[in-house]
Amino acid sequence: MIRGVLDILGGLYEMLCMGIRSRFNLRGDYWSWRTHTAFPDGDPPPGHSKPRLALEYFIWAHRIRKLR
Repeated sequence: MIRGVLDILGGLYEMLCMGIRSRFNLRGDYWSWRTHTAFPDGDPPPGHSKPRLALEYFIWAHRIRKLR
C-alpha cells in the first residue's frame, strides 16, 4: 500500500519535472509525438481515460529512474 502511494507521488513528481522541462507547452513537438505514439487512433482504448493513462506513464518513468 505504501509503495503504491509512493509510486503515485513519484509519478506526479515526474509529471511536474517533465512539465517544467517542456515549459508546459502541451502542444509542442514532444507532446504531439508522445500523444500520437500512445494513441495512434487519437482516442484511448475503451474503458481508459487519458489522465489515468498519463499517470501510469509517469509512474513507469519514476520506477525506471529508480530502477525498480
